[in-house]
Amino acid sequence: MHNNQIIEEAIKLVKKGVTVTFPVNGISMLPFIVGGRESVMLVPAGEIRVGDIVLAWVDGNRYVIHRIITIAGDRVTLMGDGNISGHEHCHLSDIAARADYAVGPEGKRRYLYSRSQKCYSRLWRWLLPVRRYLLAIYKRIR
Repeated sequence: MHNNQIIEEAIKLVKKGVTVTFPVNGISMLPFIVGGRESVMLVPAGEIRVGDIVLAWVDGNRYVIHRIITIAGDRVTLMGDGNISGHEHCHLSDIAARADYAVGPEGKRRYLYSRSQKCYSRLWRWLLPVRRYLLAIYKRIR
């Protein structure tokens, strides 16, 4: 089964109200979600806001799990926390689900919108000009 088919099946379940735990690959959401080690719990998107982490069909060609950085009318701009440049774009209707929890290998859940997580993500966004160096340090420590 192709990755997009698996994701589309997960989206169908989410739309039926089933919470789906989905593995994350890659490093685009470091340091908040560690690909290959953590999963995210996907729920229906509902009312989304800037700062939410969502599963979206972007640029008309692929799915990503990234953070919303702007919403302008129907247009949404996303960026991975582990990215130092580059944005993805989609429409509100392309957002398939919202990630509410990160789940570690031991099954421990971490709510992605707690007061501390929101503070960390705002600070991380503010540190974008030096993110390249912080990520390099983070990767060496891990």
